[in-house]
Amino acid sequence: MKHFLQEVQLYLRGNILVSASLCTVGMLILIAVAAPLIAPYPEDSELALHLENKLAAPSFSHPFGTDEMGRDLFSRVIYGTRLSLLLALVIIIISVSTGSAYGLISGYAGGRIDAIMMRICEVFLSFPSLLLSIAIAAILGPSLSNTTFSIALAWWPWFARIVRNETLIIRERGFIEAARTMNVSGSVILVRHVLRNALPVIISQASISFGSIILSAASLSFLGLGVQPPAPEWGLLISTGKSYFLNSWWYVTFPGIFIFITVVAFSFIGDGFRDFFDPKVRD
Repeated sequence: MKHFLQEVQLYLRGNILVSASLCTVGMLILIAVAAPLIAPYPEDSELALHLENKLAAPSFSHPFGTDEMGRDLFSRVIYGTRLSLLLALVIIIISVSTGSAYGLISGYAGGRIDAIMMRICEVFLSFPSLLLSIAIAAILGPSLSNTTFSIALAWWPWFARIVRNETLIIRERGFIEAARTMNVSGSVILVRHVLRNALPVIISQASISFGSIILSAASLSFLGLGVQPPAPEWGLLISTGKSYFLNSWWYVTFPGIFIFITVVAFSFIGDGFRDFFDPKVRD
């Protein structure tokens, strides 16, 4: 464990982008957790009304300006960080757990079972993930739970295919054959040996996908198919603010900056995980 931590430390010292991205994500998590303490106007995160101060430009008292109801945008973006990260986390947990279990079973079983399971998976993969999410959300109706379900349903096949391909490689290794000869059950082999060795790939893909899922959730909200008012979700803030963009540029700018920073940071972290766990890249 100590040797592993030393390797991580050395890798981070040599990769400024990954280190900066980890710090950025750490700050975003801190903002999400401490939102009630950081936001100067916590009540503005929901249904507060200050019409005398609507669409006010950024100032000392309102660093990000105000919206059409006079609510402090800085407070709403801060609370939006909590909502967006939590939403993406729930979706990634559902997608990873479902897709990994599906891919492990498919790859380890092989033969006709693998072929049938992969054909089902390819049906989902034949559609762009965002387009599939939009279609499902449009059928189910806009809500937080439906947004979670529609995006998770579009993303689990990506993890299923990746884990299945990794399982096909791992199951042919010597230690798997040794476990079989010792009459170790298939479920134990899958969890203790196959899944454990596939974790690096799963972690790196989950990190990359995290930012994309945040972008998908924001896109659904922007189209009116995701999170609904008065929730301060980033995409919803941009969707509402687009009507006032010409005269109130700050309304869409600051939520957009937060989305951009979050997506880029998770992309760099995902690439960093992939490079760290890939011996060919590291050598």
